[in-house]
Amino acid sequence: MNNKYIKIYDDLVVQIKEGQLKPNAKLPSENELASMYETTRETIRKALNLLSEHGYIQKMQGKGSIVLDVGKFDFPISGLVSFKELASKLGQRAKTTLKLLEEITPSELLREQLKLKKNEKAWEVIRVRSLDDERVILDKDYLNKRLIPSLTKEACENSIYDFIEKELGLVISFAKKEITVEAPTEEDQAYLELNGFTNIVVVKNYVYLDDASLFQYTESRHRPDKFRFVDFARRK
Repeated sequence: MNNKYIKIYDDLVVQIKEGQLKPNAKLPSENELASMYETTRETIRKALNLLSEHGYIQKMQGKGSIVLDVGKFDFPISGLVSFKELASKLGQRAKTTLKLLEEITPSELLREQLKLKKNEKAWEVIRVRSLDDERVILDKDYLNKRLIPSLTKEACENSIYDFIEKELGLVISFAKKEITVEAPTEEDQAYLELNGFTNIVVVKNYVYLDDASLFQYTESRHRPDKFRFVDFARRK
């Protein structure tokens, strides 16, 4: 079996991660790479396909392959998208690990966040998001059980929003967001690889259905070096 394309892939990944191939730079052509690695264009094409699948490059029609910024992952502030939708750009580089799914009696603080009555229940979901095998996001989700009566392990590992919209037939409409910078908690330190960072970027989401019912409160806790939050604004 010819695994030369894997070795070429690995070599190019190292060059991208170490900054020898910089974000937005254009890779050499297939012919140039074939000459550099003393191999065929077919082998080079396989290596480039793998780089594309794993989110290291973007193939542009008629323009060749462009190196993506792998050090950071863009999170749109104003958008309402799932991690699965964002991670689809990164292929196998992004992974979700479900740590907890259970029905809870919320604390007074959580009841306030979700606008729950005293005896109402909630789902608690804790997930760790990894990028390039580093645990860099802790997502803590709390959902109103009256509005979301069922929730499965498969949905939590895949996409809760997909489950709510496709299986439960509900329409997710809008969210309010708060972004703060906080000191890591013991929970953050237990779940994430903080690599010496003394701050966590916390994005709090209050998510509503199309009838304006608040169904979800989320804390998404990010290691600060891996993520940048982006938005677009126009002065009227």
